[in-house]
Amino acid sequence: MSQDWGDGTRCVHSGHSEPVVGEPLLAGPVFATAYHLDGAAGRARPDYYARAGNPTWRALEAAIGELDGGECVLFPSGMAAISTLLRAFLGSGDAVVVPSDGYFATRTFIAEEMDVSVREVPTPGPWPDFTGVRLVLLETPSNPWLDVCDIRSLVDSAHAAGALVAVDNTTATPLGQRPLALGADFVVASDSKALTGHSDVLLGHVSTVDHALAERLRKARTLGGAVPAPFETWLAHRSLGTLDLRLARQSENAAALAEALGAHPAVRKVRWPGLPEDPAHEIAREQMRRFPGVVTIELADAATADRFVAAARLVSAATSFGGLHSTGDRRAQWGDPVPEGLVRLSVGVEDANDLVADVIQALDAVAT
Repeated sequence: MSQDWGDGTRCVHSGHSEPVVGEPLLAGPVFATAYHLDGAAGRARPDYYARAGNPTWRALEAAIGELDGGECVLFPSGMAAISTLLRAFLGSGDAVVVPSDGYFATRTFIAEEMDVSVREVPTPGPWPDFTGVRLVLLETPSNPWLDVCDIRSLVDSAHAAGALVAVDNTTATPLGQRPLALGADFVVASDSKALTGHSDVLLGHVSTVDHALAERLRKARTLGGAVPAPFETWLAHRSLGTLDLRLARQSENAAALAEALGAHPAVRKVRWPGLPEDPAHEIAREQMRRFPGVVTIELADAATADRFVAAARLVSAATSFGGLHSTGDRRAQWGDPVPEGLVRLSVGVEDANDLVADVIQALDAVAT
């Protein structure tokens, strides 16, 4: 894959083999492997057992790795990816620093399932001294507030103290931000979201530039059994070809929607790092390659937020994000420690004028 090629070209061609006349450009999913050793050679071939390897996984891993700029290890969900990473590189009593405003399920897993010392820090900081810390987990932009942090600066500080750095890149995707190029040891993501973008796949991955770290993750995946299904993997690879197109449209729509929302009296707060007045804008502008298709707003209370989503014709209530259809999620209903009226809007690929008009009429209905 040429490094000179643009995002769209790399999305379409990454992970594909050379085209063969009469065969599909993307080979169908491989559902089974031989389940036996190579007796003549006395060793296991790459696909001797389906829990250890699958050609459909490797094709998608090659594609995502190309976009991330590293070596990708695929998992059946984002939580499987982050939990395997944490278990593989944290031992009993180790210290870990996590974002207090990041994905709440990750923080819950660490607090309830791991015997580690945890320090929570807001994504914008101030971040602590990392002496004695084993792993620093960043999430930028954070979910759902969309705050950002300076990845390169934090990586330098963490590495100086001997800590590893992992960056949850779910919201940004590899086309919006490349943490490995900024020095991070790992990038982790839920591929159920914008990367695959059709709201029909559950997948996750971890990428790294260090082959030894990637092999450690593969061993943990094989022993732990957290392996992706071939069909979902194939669906994700098929969807990857339109990533550049989808993200471009979603970012454009998010810009139009964020500007309109900021002027509406029913909206107490609007967060989107692409807005010049947003507190995350300066760092995001320097660090990100494009702004995400997610806009977060705060309305008066839970009832107002629920009425708003119900009144919108083009915004469906859904807890995931990054799909073709615009959705809204009142995050506090899931136990996320955010204001009751906070709504995370996942901006789809509808016509911008239609989407803005629909959201404004829904806000007008709430206001009256």
